[in-house]
Amino acid sequence: MTIRWNGGEVRFIRAAEEHTGAVLGVLDEAAGWLGARRIDQWPARFEAAWLAEAISRGETWLAEVGGDVAATLTLDWSDPLWADVGGTAGYVHRMAVRRRAAGLGAVVLDWAADAAREQGAGALRLDCVRSNPRLRSYYEARGFEHRGDVPVRGAPGQRQDDGPATWVSRYERA
Repeated sequence: MTIRWNGGEVRFIRAAEEHTGAVLGVLDEAAGWLGARRIDQWPARFEAAWLAEAISRGETWLAEVGGDVAATLTLDWSDPLWADVGGTAGYVHRMAVRRRAAGLGAVVLDWAADAAREQGAGALRLDCVRSNPRLRSYYEARGFEHRGDVPVRGAPGQRQDDGPATWVSRYERA
């Protein structure tokens, strides 16, 4: 699918194993930007192993602008963090946009909502750390509604059975 944005074309491609480096590049750039602003949302660096399953399932995507990778996201179809909420949904994880493509996030979220709808999902859901009011406001401005805060275990950006608890805010857009 190709979309027009900022005078160029945005093309979404399903990431394959050979794209792991490109996905990591976008995520690590975003993690560095967050870290420089003391926003404890993600680890300083992502590991390829954290992405391998989602890539092998075909759930990780790259957005290219003018042939250059500008963003990434994983769109999957279940999330235990939402087990207490009914309905079908697509779940956005590890969404990041390169700084040179600031503003592309709205296009990525709209694309994800369309993709979820095409799969028969009734909503698009995502989460972010509760302590990031700027990102929370961004999601709300994009039509997402706050659906409560829940703790997750593990280091920021990871979900594990143990480790420190991080509170995340859940958001949903019908």
